[in-house]
Amino acid sequence: MEVNKSIFKAYDIRGVYPETLNEELSYKIGQAYAKFLKNETLKDKLSIVVASDMRLSGPSLKNSLIKGLIDSGVNVVDIGLSSTPSFYFAVAYYSFDGGLQVSASHNPAEHNGYKMVRENAIPISGDSGIYEIRDIVIEDKFELSKIKGKISSLDNVLEDEIKAQSNEINISEIKPFKIVVDTANSMGIYDIEIMFKNLPCTLIKLNEKLDGTFPNHEPDPLKSENLEQLSKAVIHNNADLGIASDGDADRYFFVDNKGVPLKPEILRGIMAMIELKEHPGSKIAYDIRPGRITKDLILEAGGIPVVTKVGHSLIKEQMLKSNIIFGGESSGHFFYKFDFGTFEAPMTLVLKFLVYLSKQNKSLSEIIKKYDIYAHSGEINSKVEDKEYKINELAEKFKDAINISYLDGITIEYENYWFNVRPSNTESLLRLNLEANSNELMEQKRDEVLNIIRK
Repeated sequence: MEVNKSIFKAYDIRGVYPETLNEELSYKIGQAYAKFLKNETLKDKLSIVVASDMRLSGPSLKNSLIKGLIDSGVNVVDIGLSSTPSFYFAVAYYSFDGGLQVSASHNPAEHNGYKMVRENAIPISGDSGIYEIRDIVIEDKFELSKIKGKISSLDNVLEDEIKAQSNEINISEIKPFKIVVDTANSMGIYDIEIMFKNLPCTLIKLNEKLDGTFPNHEPDPLKSENLEQLSKAVIHNNADLGIASDGDADRYFFVDNKGVPLKPEILRGIMAMIELKEHPGSKIAYDIRPGRITKDLILEAGGIPVVTKVGHSLIKEQMLKSNIIFGGESSGHFFYKFDFGTFEAPMTLVLKFLVYLSKQNKSLSEIIKKYDIYAHSGEINSKVEDKEYKINELAEKFKDAINISYLDGITIEYENYWFNVRPSNTESLLRLNLEANSNELMEQKRDEVLNIIRK
């Protein structure tokens, strides 16, 4: 069987069903994951969590994945339909050896893939195992185990998750907000239902029925068009705020009472201040893409800002390495450190945010107004064949900058504007994110940098 190497990416495995990802390959990925983890842990008997989202190809891909695992002698704990954060929680909280989530996150309906973790839900990234698993698949030398693994199930994950993630949050302080939620016919509805089960809030639900064809809009709230329905519903219902989740519910976005999306860098800064009040002087992680208000608020609250590469698995790896209590990615991932693991925890995020909002005695739009002080370009992609050449050209052009970093692509900082240009891991693209003290300067410098990249 010919394997399309491009589906093995820096943070997960992701392809188009059935063109680049099918049941035969899924079976081999199960075998390769088992072989990889056995070699790494030196354990003959592994217990692995498997879950999936609501995509139409999910059941058959999951079944073939499980067959690959049990044929390799691995015991499988099937937790059924699950959000990715609940999957992470199950692996870490119940002390399993690892896990695989069948999901393509926010991608269109014809896509599917796998997110893979070790024990404690420690991510497997391109740098820490995905490419090794790819090579094991391509080598295609597997031995069937003489003793097959067994399949079992867990039914109480959500109940244990909400208990574990809310036991130190005083939810009695949450006011009776009216909240519109849009889960995009995806897995977020499971988590939302249990989050709000014992809260005094009124929920207005949009697109709550699971449907892997995504009949209403793409499950990617990072794209503004996918928040339009939510924003209109917040205004129409005179709601206090809106909440949107992506396809596998590991990314959360908010809109204020006027239907205006809350910038992830502002939300990240607010949540960092909350954590620093509970854990003074701690480290907070955020990715290198511009979002300076996050750094401002971390420093204002007495925390230590730690800049990371882009990518949910890379941020979590950095958090574990540097003992960081909270992290946020510009794409809407928010990570918390627990005694049993470090991973996305939307239940903790939403409940803490609602407690914070309840104490402000102001509307959400009033609260965030003072933090919306920088102009951001958004992420702009440009097709570039020689990405390294262009990065070097930018370094030469802006060599008088007050700071230049090569942590992830190139980051160039001046006093009144700053930007990051980083290469795609899988495509001939450069991604620009630029921020400035004014919208006029942002537009001027955005066009200047794009002219260099695209000429």
